Amino acid sequence: MRRRRSLPWIYRWSRSLIGAIAIAGAILTAYLTVTKLTGGEVACSFDAGASGGCSSVLDSPYAYVFGLPLSLFGCLAYLSMAVFALVPLAINGDRQKEAKKQLENITWWLLLAGSTSMAIFSGYLMYVLATQIQLVCFYCIGSALFSVSLLILTIVGRYWEDIGQILFMGIIVAVLTLMGTLAVYADVNNPEAAQVAQEEIVDADGLITVPVAQTNPTPPYGWEITTTSGESEMALAEHLNAIGAKEYGAFWCPHCYEQKQLLGKEAFEKINYVECDPQGINPQRDACIAAGVESFPTWEINGKLYPGTKTAAELAELSGYEGTMDFKYKLP
Repeated sequence: MRRRRSLPWIYRWSRSLIGAIAIAGAILTAYLTVTKLTGGEVACSFDAGASGGCSSVLDSPYAYVFGLPLSLFGCLAYLSMAVFALVPLAINGDRQKEAKKQLENITWWLLLAGSTSMAIFSGYLMYVLATQIQLVCFYCIGSALFSVSLLILTIVGRYWEDIGQILFMGIIVAVLTLMGTLAVYADVNNPEAAQVAQEEIVDADGLITVPVAQTNPTPPYGWEITTTSGESEMALAEHLNAIGAKEYGAFWCPHCYEQKQLLGKEAFEKINYVECDPQGINPQRDACIAAGVESFPTWEINGKLYPGTKTAAELAELSGYEGTMDFKYKLP
């Protein structure tokens, strides 16, 4: 009892604090994962001065790993950290003292390795957010703060007998994490990786499911439009251009690419398209900020903003188009 009272409070509460932060991180990333997998839009307040929104960042090529949302892997990492931190606290009894001591020692090293890896990976994503995507994502920033907090609490939350071992393990884990991260994202800016699935699926109504992007886009063009416009798509595009409609997007945005595919290559060339990413072709970032664009793509039709990918039929209705409606394509 005397020894317990003499322990610094951080030693006594570190595992509980780590567990609480890890659970909060797991809830955050689980929400993002479920939202993305179900095709929903994340809730995110937008500041026009920030020049972007959470939805756009979470649709970027950096937000997917092996075809799955990055948040899914983040959720698994947070859950693992929660288990490492809290399981030893559940062991009680004098007979289990030795087993608990061994488990505590093992899990502290696992916590150190996990928190170091998460902090390094989060640091890389913050660098990408600031230099490549150049948009603000409060979910991403919050997750990064969680990761750094886990690392700090792991280091200061117990008495480490050999500081050299901590430094050695930290350096090894950091190097391996950085190498793995660079390997995972190696194709993001690789021109050879900008390929699109070409399969076309025709339904009973004769509508063709547009081919979607399967890999990462190449700056500044993104993915090549592979669909051919029909007469109705061309007429709609001319109508949208005539009434001053605009589409705001980013070259790396998968939903923006779906929008291009729905209209077809020839029709899209007639659309007044505004590129919001500084790395894209003829970027007009200030125009996107001034318009109050929160996510990509966003249509501006008759002075109103309509976020999200729109089918040709939806664009016709929103714009008052009264021409032929024999549109060719539908969303997957």
